[in-house]
Amino acid sequence: MDTPETRIHVSFALPGPAADELAASGLLVTAYTEQTGQPRESLLADAAGASGLITLLSDRVDAELLDAAGASLKVVANFAVGYDNVDVAAATERGVIVTNTPGVLDEATADLAMALLLDLSRRVSEADRFLRTGAEWRWEPDLFLGLDVSAGATLGIVGLGRIGMAVATRAAAFGMRIVATGSRASSPEAAALGVRPVSFEELLAESDAISIHCPLTPATRHLFGPAQFAAMKPGALLVNTARGPIVDELALLEALEDGRLGGAALDVFEWEPHVTPGLLTLPNVVAVPHIGSAGGATRANMGLLAVRNAVAVVGGGQALTPVG
Repeated sequence: MDTPETRIHVSFALPGPAADELAASGLLVTAYTEQTGQPRESLLADAAGASGLITLLSDRVDAELLDAAGASLKVVANFAVGYDNVDVAAATERGVIVTNTPGVLDEATADLAMALLLDLSRRVSEADRFLRTGAEWRWEPDLFLGLDVSAGATLGIVGLGRIGMAVATRAAAFGMRIVATGSRASSPEAAALGVRPVSFEELLAESDAISIHCPLTPATRHLFGPAQFAAMKPGALLVNTARGPIVDELALLEALEDGRLGGAALDVFEWEPHVTPGLLTLPNVVAVPHIGSAGGATRANMGLLAVRNAVAVVGGGQALTPVG
């Protein structure tokens, strides 16, 4: 029979290596293995009496869930680098440690950000959709003209942390000029890539394309709104692989429809998984369903880190990557 002292509940199907390691831990494990994500009422029931929870970004870890788990709960291991789905203050009040999975998904997310930038700048998805319509065409000098990123285009990176630095490394290899804000914008590592630290206002005015890599906080919610879109270069491109609510999607839609922005590439959405009506009908929008970390090895490593955090804390040890 499950005991509160030893049971870990997982709200999703862990990647194979992580599931194997958790099974080998000797702890009792319950898991919701459907791919659709665990319904709220089911999660509340399964959390009761658990010592550890391994959760997804789509799981709302609030006071209700923490109280449903009860006094036995020691750790919430979030399967993500972000943790805006977790009420960290409520967890701390109850003596529950919250962990995330930083570091292991930086390169994969940077790969996607660069892929989206190249797709958007060269209008790859737009051209692909056109060709699939069966419309007649012939080669023309101005057919699907886009932005030459390697001809000195300026990339603005908002939030030059780990992922931002990985994007800067890729952009520098393409010969882009790079301006940035964030904790590492003035670091020797950034300088070696040719990164120039600037204010947010300068970044908006100078960038041909902007890639967002800051965390979602009260200060960054709607960091990009009507005023910021108006301050950007006419025809500039926007890439968001960070968090959806950093961008005011209604304002983004208006800026795209008005032609102030040249396009947007989005991996995350303000009301995820809902997408603002109108965005998906625009030819200059590339949208993917939050797949920034969706490399097989990356997801496996995220799972392993989440499991190791949960097992360590439940066993009386220290969390590897606590938040807060």
